[in-house]
Amino acid sequence: MYKDHLIPAHLQACHDVHRETFAALMDLYENNYLRLRKLIPEIMELKDHSISHVAGCLDLHLTIIEQSKYTTLLSLSYQFVREVGQSREPDLQIRVYHDVGMAEVLSGCLHHGALNFKNLPETAIQERWHLNRFLYKWLGFCLRIGHRLNCLDDSKNINRRINQILSAKISS
Repeated sequence: MYKDHLIPAHLQACHDVHRETFAALMDLYENNYLRLRKLIPEIMELKDHSISHVAGCLDLHLTIIEQSKYTTLLSLSYQFVREVGQSREPDLQIRVYHDVGMAEVLSGCLHHGALNFKNLPETAIQERWHLNRFLYKWLGFCLRIGHRLNCLDDSKNINRRINQILSAKISS
């Protein structure tokens, strides 16, 4: 059995509590907040819609739905263009509690709409745990591949994306 001090800190999250319990859920909320702050360091300065571009990867879309001194409600998703229009997945709505350092997934759509979690009752701890565990893993993936949402970098990202598109059109 591994000792906690031998396991890197980024791998310890959620390993010291029993899965799908209230304690595990609170642990996920705290860890999701820490990862969100790495992904969105200036979350209080962001307005409306931001996009993170990483070459060879899907663009990450963030929409600020509402913002106050202590909380931010945001949507985080990929956006897919389909024959019948656009769709967003996982389309997570996340409430960020700045004052207590927690981030909670309120709703989401996973597996091409097969799992649609909306209006979950407070007692649905197992479903909340699964949604928040998904966010924890997804944020880790987004950070590893280089996604960042930063209000200062948005104009650079947009200009870089425009240049990529123009270069692709010129070379074809």
